[in-house]
Amino acid sequence: MKRIVTLGFLLAGLSLILSSCQDYNTNMRKKITGKAGELVVIVPTPTWEGATGKRFREVMAQPQLGLPQEEPIFDLIAVPPSAFKEIFKTSRNIVQIKISTTIDSSKVEFKKDIWAWPQAVVNIQARSTEDFHQLFDQYSDRIVAYMLRAERDRLQINYKKYHDKAAKNVIRNKFNIELNVPPGFKVTKERDDFAWVRYETPDISQGILIHTYPYTSDSTFTENYILNKRDSILKAHVEGPADGSYMTTEHQVPTIFNVFELRKNYAAETRGLWKVEGDYMGGPFINLTVLDAANNRIVMLDGYVYAPRFDKRNLLRQVEAMVHSVQLPDQDKNDKIASQVKMGN
Repeated sequence: MKRIVTLGFLLAGLSLILSSCQDYNTNMRKKITGKAGELVVIVPTPTWEGATGKRFREVMAQPQLGLPQEEPIFDLIAVPPSAFKEIFKTSRNIVQIKISTTIDSSKVEFKKDIWAWPQAVVNIQARSTEDFHQLFDQYSDRIVAYMLRAERDRLQINYKKYHDKAAKNVIRNKFNIELNVPPGFKVTKERDDFAWVRYETPDISQGILIHTYPYTSDSTFTENYILNKRDSILKAHVEGPADGSYMTTEHQVPTIFNVFELRKNYAAETRGLWKVEGDYMGGPFINLTVLDAANNRIVMLDGYVYAPRFDKRNLLRQVEAMVHSVQLPDQDKNDKIASQVKMGN
């Protein structure tokens, strides 16, 4: 489905929902359980096996776009209410579905940290099946975005607490930005305006390419410009295993492009597939291009995954959390410039 394409616009807004909830003393809460990407659905078995469950699965297990092989955006685990015991109450993502005429009014509630931390919970209450379908059609995009944001936030919490200090210092000193990458990521290549940060094992490779360049035109934030700039950087700096080979964008597969605000900074996100020209390697990528208005420059962060024998959804989400953790210098100046632009409009 293509509905997931629009969710990039909702993620930033839904951070307000997450931050406005009551602040719990997290040190006193149980830690969440379960694997990344899992979502526990509390729902009666007949409901799950009927039209309601089918509709829910169509949305919450739709294919994640931007991957070379099909993977669902969430791995769903259906649990009947009678079996919703302590073992499931600490799950990282929970959706509770209740359909009953005893309910006062149909509604959707977004909550966090009910039984564990950091936990995302959505309660869907409907007086009838018809009411549920109406509610779900109205709120499904927000529910997906809420859960995706919770997944990203958990990763960023971990990366902020546990990060590779050497890589962080190199990135800070070279580009004057803050970026959190987990232990094991190393800066393996540096040029005047470029750095390659990566993590390598015999089975997988994850990397982030960092590039800065002057901001000269609004055309910088068009899909074609970003892809052309990306390809020129990859050809110049990211060589493949064979002589003369290099990384590039797989243009035979459409990319997914969104313009949005990242911590009040104008930004664009591009997702798609990469390949190695002159070889057979490939995988998914996420490109984040951010305007640093105070310094009249563009900061481009390009994350990629290579894991030919493994699922890639969670590996790409790890890289996504890293690039979205970027913080620019002089943010107060950027905020002032953004405010002046908006006032001028």
